[in-house]
Formats: sequence, structure tokens, C-alpha cells
Amino acid sequence: MGARDLFLVGVDVDSMGGSQRVLHTLAQGFAERGHRVDLIGIRPSPEPHTFVADPGYRHTTLYTGPPAPPWRAESFAERLSPARVRAARSERRDRDRARERLAGRFAAAREGLVLIGSPWAAVWLEAVERPHLRGIGQYHESFLQACHSENLRLILRHYPALEKSVFLSAADAAEFRRRRLPNATVMPNPLPFTPAEPAPLDTRRVGAVGRLEEVKRLDRLLDAFAEATVGGGPGGSPGPAGGEGWELHFFGDGPLEPELRARAERLGVAGRVRFRGSVRDMAAAYRELSLVALTSEREGRPMALAEASASGVPCVGFDLSGGVRELVVDGRTGTLVPPGDTAAFTEALRALMTDGALRERYGRAAREHVAPLRLPAVLDRWEALFEEIDR
Repeated sequence: MGARDLFLVGVDVDSMGGSQRVLHTLAQGFAERGHRVDLIGIRPSPEPHTFVADPGYRHTTLYTGPPAPPWRAESFAERLSPARVRAARSERRDRDRARERLAGRFAAAREGLVLIGSPWAAVWLEAVERPHLRGIGQYHESFLQACHSENLRLILRHYPALEKSVFLSAADAAEFRRRRLPNATVMPNPLPFTPAEPAPLDTRRVGAVGRLEEVKRLDRLLDAFAEATVGGGPGGSPGPAGGEGWELHFFGDGPLEPELRARAERLGVAGRVRFRGSVRDMAAAYRELSLVALTSEREGRPMALAEASASGVPCVGFDLSGGVRELVVDGRTGTLVPPGDTAAFTEALRALMTDGALRERYGRAAREHVAPLRLPAVLDRWEALFEEIDR
């Protein structure tokens, strides 16, 4: 198969996040296979992160500054105010310039493919002509998450016109096909790294990876950790044997950090809880851990579970989606409990804390289980999909 022109387009491709990391990982992988790759962000990131030190792909952002936030007039007079009219004209000029830049890039390419990183990017791209380029829509969350946002409507409106729509799990693709999206198929996200050696699992550290925000329900994790280590409250008696000496490490930033710190203080575990912020070398961070925990309200196919498994770190969490079940096989590579059942989660956490042999067995199995998600294997799947589209 010869080299292709590949465009990977997202709204914000440079902020610290899982979907951004995937786009950069794919862009570099495709480039190393000889494809001509453009990674394009529509708007700039307020806090850009460097994912690839020496990229083999072209990387640009279409807006030169942040686009104006959505605005709605409170009155007819306000809508017609000279200042508002001038601002609206300026916004249109910025949008038109950005779309003209992208149209020029598309026009200069041979026949190729556009990988559209999100439903909102698909909306923005609708006004950009690309008759010689075929489109593939991506969605980096679960069907359930789409149902709780505008994304479900946008996917069902914009993705049917594309060649393919790719989702992270077989269960999610099936749900979208049931919603009359016939081009839905499965494409997992690749691992951004493949550790040469598994984590030693002897550090007595539980890790939670992701933004400190409401949907992650890290309050549940703090409660369970306190129950498993100090009896669940300030001044409580020590937990069962094996619970002593454990720490809980949060990897990520977010608005709930002050609240979580205060909760840890109330529960009597503040001295055992570490807030690590955004960490650039997550491969090294996973080697520090003995367990990874997931207590979210909703998840699709969280990369933290795949990355932890690749590092040989077992996971304990809620059974939130088909994507979670594909990454963690309950009783073989980790432990899953019913969503929201904090008592069952606490017991599962305690069991893994107190049984080092079980952690090691799960860790070895987890590492083998996610081997098909290594970058070369996922790139093979992408190239097979490209050939299917050609046919």
C-alpha cells in the first residue's frame, strides 16, 4: 500500500488529555509508516502540551487566537448595537479565514482521508469543501456519554455522510448501529507507550489518573481508601492487615482539588493522599503504582485502564461500559463491581491491597490482555480500514 495524504482534525489537539494524546500518537505512527500526515487543531489550546518531541507530521492550528465564546443578545436593541455588529463581523472574518486556510490545505492534497476527531469538529468542517477526500468520524467516549450530551445528536446528524464512523468498543458500535448509523465500526485507541518491564507492584500506592472533576467521582475513591486503611473516619482504628502504609496518588489537575483535599482531611487520610498534578512521563508514573482505581460516573474506554494494564498494574473499578469490560476482565486482569456500589468497591480495593500474589497474577494477565493495543497493531487495523474504504 502506498503513502496517503492523511488529515487528523480536532477542535483542540494540544491540551493535556486522552483524546489529544491519541491524535498525536496516531499522527506520529502514520508518519513513521511513510504517510503524509497533517494534524490540525481548529482552535489553540489555552495550555498547550508537547506530546511528541520530534514529530514527523505537520502540525498547525487554524485560528490564530481563541475564537469568541458563543453570545446571545438579551434584547433586540443589544443585538443591533454597533459594538455587537462589529464583533459579529470580526468573528465571521476569523472563522472564514480559518476555513479558507483548511480548504487550501485540502485542495493541495491528493486523494486521501480526513480523520475527524470529534462531533464538534465535524460540524465545523461541514462548510469546508473536500470532494476528493474521504471522511472518517471518531468518537473517544462511550455511547452512554454521548446520550448525556449534545454529541449523540451531532453524531447521528453528521456521521452518516462519512465513509466510516469509528467507536472504541464493539458494544458502543452496536448501540450506534441500532440508532441507524450503518457505517459504525470499532477502532480502539493505541497505547502511547509499551513498557519493557512490568511495574514491581510493591510500592503500596493506589493511583487515580484523570482530571479532578465531578464526573470522576473521586470522593467515592477517597471514602473507600479511608475505609480500607484507617477505618473510614478521623481518628479511626487501623484497617485490616495490609492496609497500613498505603497511599493514594491523584494524577491530574482540576477544579475539585481543594474539595478533595478537605475531604481527605476530614477522613483522616490527608497524610496518605498525594496530589501529583499533570505528569509528563506517565509511563514512569505507572511504575510507581501497585493498583489503579476507577470510580467515575461514566466512562467509555478510559486510556488509564489500558496504560495501567500495559504497565502490569491491576485495576479495580466500576463496571461502567463495554469499553471498560474490554480493558479489564473481572477476576482475571482486575476487579469490576456494579456501578455506584461503593461498599463492593471498598471490599474489592481492600482485597487487592491485602493480597500481593493476587495483584501480581492480575498484573501479568493485564499486560498480556492489552498487547493487541500496542501502536503497530492498531496502525495495522487503521490501514486495513483505509483499504476497505478504497474497495
